[in-house]
Order: sequence, then structure tokens, then C-alpha cells
Amino acid sequence: MPRLSEVIAELDALWPPERAEEWDAVGTVCGDPGAEIARVLFAVDPVQEIAEEAVALGADLVVAHHPLYLRGTTTVAASHFKGRVVHTLIKHDIALHVAHTNADTADPGVSDALAGALDLRVTGPLVPENGLGRICELDRPETLREFAARAAARLPAAAQGIRVAGDPDATVRRVAVSGGSGDGLIGAARAAGVDAFLTADLRHHPVSEAVQQSPLGLVDAAHWATEWPWCEQAAAQLDEISDRHGWNLRVHVSKTVTDPWSSHHTSGAPN
Repeated sequence: MPRLSEVIAELDALWPPERAEEWDAVGTVCGDPGAEIARVLFAVDPVQEIAEEAVALGADLVVAHHPLYLRGTTTVAASHFKGRVVHTLIKHDIALHVAHTNADTADPGVSDALAGALDLRVTGPLVPENGLGRICELDRPETLREFAARAAARLPAAAQGIRVAGDPDATVRRVAVSGGSGDGLIGAARAAGVDAFLTADLRHHPVSEAVQQSPLGLVDAAHWATEWPWCEQAAAQLDEISDRHGWNLRVHVSKTVTDPWSSHHTSGAPN
């Protein structure tokens, strides 16, 4: 079996930590570099439910997309929910490693996995300077309504569902996608000349301004749902590495829904 340090070296080659944004917190949060690794669990969020799933699974390593301590901390006391995650993992000899914005800009990265989940053909990055997002083509033209329905059918279910801004009958041939929060890339999508842009966490004002400026269709999915496909892609990458080295790792993808939104109700009060 490989040591944690050997597995982390391969993960860092996939998602170099130096490619992470300056504000980000990536890398190994806890774990003994010399510990043997036999079973790995991939997940979007390093929350208590995932820690407990890792314990039940007998995992030695959790690879998460989102950081546990993005803004730093002065304590890992178990009286705090994040400290409880650390205590749970360390108590059961489970390491935690994070690949966040370094996985966003990797090739293949988070947006490639999102495009794959939607069965889109990637033609290049949305932002060539840093590798964020992907420009894609559909096999055949469809309406914005149909494209949104494609996203609803192929992405993991979340309470938010799929929101759409723009003419639902507009024709869509080329799209841009970006996993996670993406309203800062609306301008790049418009400049790329795509017909629609699918991402997450779209806010009122950027969307309001965008629909006034161009016919670009905007499709807003849940943050967790747009990033979960990366877990499957990343697990497949580690499987290939394990086979190449003869490690015989057992690699798993968490199906636990850690999207924080729990329900959705359509509003109907009179204006």
C-alpha cells in the first residue's frame, strides 16, 4: 500500500497547489505522511456527514473540493463544528486533503467534469489566462429551455433546481460552463459569443445587467451540483494512478448530498 505522502504527491501533480488562488486554502489539512492508504473517499464538502461516512467506510483519506478552514482558525476544538470534523478524522486515522481552485483551473478540471455530465463537447477554456471555465458545443441545436432541462436531468438533484434568465425559446448551439460560483465570468461568456452560460450562485444585479446587455442565456444550478461531477472524474484519475503503480487503492465517491439548501417552494403571492 502507498504512503499518504506518495498519494498526495500524485494528487498535487494532478492539481498543482501553486495554481490555487492566493486567497485559497488547499493541500493536506490533517494526516500522517507515513500512514498507509488503502481506501479513499472523494466529496465536495468536508463536513461532519462526510467525516462520519469516511469512518463507516473505513477510509484512510478524504479528498474534498472545498476547504475546511478557508479563512484560517486559531482553534480546532471539538466544541466547534469544524473542529469536530478534525477530531473525528484524526481519531480514526483519516487524512484530509483539499483541491479547490487548483482543481478549477486544472486540465481536466471541475468544468471539464461539468461539461462531461451534460454531454457537451469541450472546445477550449472560457478564460485562457487562468484556465477557468470551458467553452462547449452541443451535438445539435436546442432551445434554452431544452438546455436547462438537460441540466436538470443530468446534474445531481438539489433543492434549488435550475433557474434560467433569457428567452427560453432562444436557440443554443455553443455554451460556456463553469463549476461553482460564476457570475464574475458572465462578461467572459458574453465576449466568447456563446449562446448560454451555465454556472452557479448567480446574483440578482449581475444577471439583471447581463440580460439587458445581450441575448446571452444564463442557467443557474446549485453550487454543489455543478461541482459534484468533479468527484467522479477525480476518483477515476486516482484509480488510473493506482493501477499504474500497482497500489490497489479502493476509491469511492460520496453520494451524500451536502448542498446546504434543504427545500424549495415556488412563491405565489400577488404583486
